[in-house]
Amino acid sequence: MHRHHVFPVSTIFLVAANLLLPVAILIFATGFFPYKPFLPGLARYEELDYGSPPEPPFDKLVFMVVDALRSLINDGVAIPFTAHATSPTITLPRIKAMTTGTTPSFLDAILSFDEADTSSTLASQDTWLAQMRAKNTGKLIMYGDDTWLKLFPATFDRADGTTSFFVSDFTEVDNNVTRHITDELKNDDWNTMVLHYLGLDHIGHKTGPRGPNMIPKQHEMDAIVRQIYEAMEAHEHMRSTLLVLCGDHGMNDVGNHGASSPGETSAALVFVSPKLKPISGDIKVPAKFAEDFQYYHTVEQSDLAPTLAALLGFPVPKNSLGSFIVDFLPLWPGSRDKLQILIRNARQILAIVTATMGGSSLESVASERDCLHPISPVAELICEWRRISAITEQVAIDSAEHPSCILDILRWLSNAQTLMSGMASNYDVSKLILGGVVTIVAVSAAGLATALSNNSPMRRFGPFILIIILYGIMMFASSYVEEEQHFWYWSTTAWLFYLVIKRTLKPARKASIMTLLGLGMMKLMRSWNQTGQKFAGDPDIVTSFLLPNPTLLWLLVWTTYLLVGREILNNSDGIPTVISGSVVAGVVTSAVSFKLTFTKQDAPEVVVGFARFFADLFDGPSLVTQARAVFMGIGLVAIYPLCQLFFRPTALSKNQAMHSLHHLYTLFALTQSRATNVPLFLVFYGIYLFLNKLNLDPTEVTISMLLLQYTSFFTMGGSNAFTGIDLSSAYNGVSDFNVITVGILTFVSNWAGPVWWTSASNLLLLKSRGEVHGRTTSHDRREGGERNRGGFVQHASLLTLYVAASLGSVMAACTALRTHLFIWTVFSPKYLYSMAWSLGQHLVVNMGIGGLLYWLGRTPDSVETS
Repeated sequence: MHRHHVFPVSTIFLVAANLLLPVAILIFATGFFPYKPFLPGLARYEELDYGSPPEPPFDKLVFMVVDALRSLINDGVAIPFTAHATSPTITLPRIKAMTTGTTPSFLDAILSFDEADTSSTLASQDTWLAQMRAKNTGKLIMYGDDTWLKLFPATFDRADGTTSFFVSDFTEVDNNVTRHITDELKNDDWNTMVLHYLGLDHIGHKTGPRGPNMIPKQHEMDAIVRQIYEAMEAHEHMRSTLLVLCGDHGMNDVGNHGASSPGETSAALVFVSPKLKPISGDIKVPAKFAEDFQYYHTVEQSDLAPTLAALLGFPVPKNSLGSFIVDFLPLWPGSRDKLQILIRNARQILAIVTATMGGSSLESVASERDCLHPISPVAELICEWRRISAITEQVAIDSAEHPSCILDILRWLSNAQTLMSGMASNYDVSKLILGGVVTIVAVSAAGLATALSNNSPMRRFGPFILIIILYGIMMFASSYVEEEQHFWYWSTTAWLFYLVIKRTLKPARKASIMTLLGLGMMKLMRSWNQTGQKFAGDPDIVTSFLLPNPTLLWLLVWTTYLLVGREILNNSDGIPTVISGSVVAGVVTSAVSFKLTFTKQDAPEVVVGFARFFADLFDGPSLVTQARAVFMGIGLVAIYPLCQLFFRPTALSKNQAMHSLHHLYTLFALTQSRATNVPLFLVFYGIYLFLNKLNLDPTEVTISMLLLQYTSFFTMGGSNAFTGIDLSSAYNGVSDFNVITVGILTFVSNWAGPVWWTSASNLLLLKSRGEVHGRTTSHDRREGGERNRGGFVQHASLLTLYVAASLGSVMAACTALRTHLFIWTVFSPKYLYSMAWSLGQHLVVNMGIGGLLYWLGRTPDSVETS
């Protein structure tokens, strides 16, 4: 009687726990990512006692963005700065910051990966582009990154966009911009020209900031700046043109960006015009190397909005938190003009302060009585403005000089910018708590499902519980979050050692050999790619051995493909050898040819010798065609094992079919992985065989799977920062952007290892239950069933328990540390990664695909004993 009720009840709790996970994630996310008050409409000049706005020195703007240009300006032309780019250092949120003067949100960072997204448009927001259009003194034109076209639809009169995610190209993507410049410099019908070059960023992603193509690309950008500057001197209609050269973000020592290292947040910024020579000052060039990239006066990227407003003669955009760059004040000789520029900037920020605090006036936020003893930073800010405002009004009446007033306003602007940019008052704490409570309920449901589907003693779950506790504690330390990979490396190593010692206490020699094999393969995994933040640029197997020795790399790559092909062929019984051999050889050959051709275009310096010879042989069809051929070949070969599962449900057939599907996925994962990561699957397979020899019970399979999923993610180059996202294979076989297709390909590219271990663990789990590898008698199956009363339910319950508990830990850390200095640079990205692990890897892969594979792999006379 008991056995007939345990399975359904445990399943109900398991399903409930997994349904609660996305609910908890959604509730918490809506409360965690603060909503910044949005002031609609275009700004208009206010009437001040100082008279009309000061005359602007410029009437045209060339805004040139060199993607990922770090603060490395050596020319000393005009007035250079180091522009601080706040995290996330990704193009879309950085363009938003530069054009609106606002601080970016992490939702923008997510949307930047969806090229079809239009929800992030700035068409209805106040920007300096909208203000320049409203001036009606000329057309707006744009050439380069099509992110601008997505952000500003129907804004540009002439435009030619290039996609920013085909990161293998760093030549044509820039030539498509440069070819327009000569003609446009001769035209006098525009007042704003935006140029966004992507090549330097693509080089950084491919070869890092010190790659062989970096210096030539910088010389190319220098030549373009020179061409524009010479046109400004030569053409009459360009005499009052301002050239702004900037980077939207920088890059780290590996060439990636998205996080908050000095290299990523230190972008170049320089204002160029003959009119600036009198105020440029004594700037020493070339600048001495600085590890923090602070070569010149540091400003915020958001400071561009109010600075351009004054230089070009339009109101500061309504939602800007930027502060006018004080270096340009000497362009206006009169102190009243200088004061008016700063007052207009301050009054605009004051409107945001009032709206943010939910008030309709300064009095409603902080009365004069409150100013006697300000109780909050906002009240203190408003009270300080009251004092400054009284002084400026007197200055306007008396027409007197008041230099200290300018200093007071500059200080107030700096304080207001710092306060408003980092405000956490818009967190919805009730939703944060509710999301955490829902997660606790999910943990409880998963715990009940685990208890009801298992009759093992509690001590067997000791390592699993220890992992949950240590991981939860670790989430409250920013340094451990950044370097999370070390937790999984050491935990997995200790677990493999424990498994060997537990089973092979004697003979000692066998135990020693197995221990050395297991730990040796783990050492290879740990050393393959350096990741995290602190050691990201340190030597590893890829940079120290494979890239300097391309021949060794391609020998390992071909060995991996040959092994996969052999395994697929070995599990193709029932098909004539000639047919199966020809088909498998064709699919594997097409996969190898695609990898060679792709790498030849992606990193030609790696494809040398015999690899270059074979790559040239396959050089014909496009990469899109070759990738589609590989995918179609894998799909066609998969038909046979699927038919075996449905129409030949014997233990032997199912065993072969499950292994065939596993190795076909491996072939797909190889296609979606970087060439330098392909040999890692040899190491994965070696560890799988190592675990297979140990005859693990289901609980041990689950713990091993959990540890190896996370270990493989980090060892393939993953991290808890946006810099860890690999987009190089996101468009394999894709000619036009499709969010679902590109999303799947991107996920597999970054989670190829964890998905592989989901499939491998199903083989181990089925073996542990006596479903495959020879346990075909009813006695053996009954014996295997006694080892796992809950079958897949126990396996899924343990995984769900970990996911819910770890998600709850991240939520608790984000809630408790929401005012922490690194909340947006460390904990917010971690929460987004937790969402991907929970929704993508756990619900879709582990529960969905893993459950389907387990169900397909069971023999027809198997009985769920719970």
